[in-house]
Amino acid sequence: MIITSLRSKIRLVFFLTLLLLVALFIFSIKYDHAKTEERNIAQEHAISHYLYTYYLKHGKIDKAYLDAQNVSLITDKGMVIQIERFFKDKEKDELQRYAVDTYHLKRIIIINNDRFKLILENKNKPKFPLKSALIFSTIFFLIVLLYLWIMKSLKPLSELKKKIQTFSEGNLEIDCKSDKEDEIAEVANEFDHAVTMIRELLQSRQLFLRTIMHELKTPIAKGRLVAEMLPNEKNKMRMHSIFERLNLLIDEFAKIEKITSKNFDLSFKTYKMTDLLETSIDMLMIDNPTRLINVEIEEDYLVEVDFELFTLVIKNLLDNALKYSIDKHITVIISKNSIEIMNLGEALKEPLPHYFEPFHTSKQGLGLGLYIVKSILDLHHMKLDYLYKEKANWFRVK
Repeated sequence: MIITSLRSKIRLVFFLTLLLLVALFIFSIKYDHAKTEERNIAQEHAISHYLYTYYLKHGKIDKAYLDAQNVSLITDKGMVIQIERFFKDKEKDELQRYAVDTYHLKRIIIINNDRFKLILENKNKPKFPLKSALIFSTIFFLIVLLYLWIMKSLKPLSELKKKIQTFSEGNLEIDCKSDKEDEIAEVANEFDHAVTMIRELLQSRQLFLRTIMHELKTPIAKGRLVAEMLPNEKNKMRMHSIFERLNLLIDEFAKIEKITSKNFDLSFKTYKMTDLLETSIDMLMIDNPTRLINVEIEEDYLVEVDFELFTLVIKNLLDNALKYSIDKHITVIISKNSIEIMNLGEALKEPLPHYFEPFHTSKQGLGLGLYIVKSILDLHHMKLDYLYKEKANWFRVK
């Protein structure tokens, strides 16, 4: 498993540090214990040699010397018998001349020679390494405090991440300012400055576009009034259609502005695909649509979409298909979980993603149709596929 999180790396570093510290403490304890064991062995051999030498000179055991060495003579007969049996069972032989072992948590020394037989208890035990324990505990708690301090310092990073996520969702009303002086605060303040600049740019852009669209509404309304005065009914209807089309285009530009600025509240509901298609065809505002559009329903299905936006997707696909069809006729097929739009015509000269760019090269428009389609489908987590076969273009939304 690859560790990529900064917090995980810090945790790993501190965990390994504490692990090494504990290992060092255990090694120190074992080293001290081994040194104490060496001293005890040397002391016990010296005691055995001294007692034998002293006995040869004086014919008795120097008990004062044993007391000075913190070694006591075991004289209880029952205890002596039990200890001798323990040593004999362990060696599976007769009692040795010299042996040292632990019996009931006591260090027992047996001296058995041609002069005397003694069973001694060495009361010199390893002392608790208080100094080492204090040093270890101090360093351990200092490392833990250092870890907590560093993790607390990273807390603003989590808050900044949440605000960036909120910003990516389209909420520009965030405040990331920090009064601290570390690197995280510097990043937060720079991001806050960037958000402020973006917010001001978007507001000025929205104001500019909405002002233009509002100003365009006025001449359109006047044009419709003038069209009412035309004596020729056919010309009147034609002018009405033109102004209605212009009005519809302005409404679409307003939707584009909202979508691209993430200022659009989606309202997802369940609709039949046939109902969505019927509304989209009505939005084309063409006379006798059945003459131009052939609808084949293999299997109608329900889809959860924003009605206003999704019908705009189908409408744009239908509009493009009619515009570039060599026979001005298209076929729409509704099958399981997809809607396909087919027209006879030339294949796309560029890969499909090229046409998702706004204002791409287009002979018959601004090059916004598929850009709008892609933007809305992304909001719906849907995909547009393209296939050219048998001199026909196939677009499929699934």
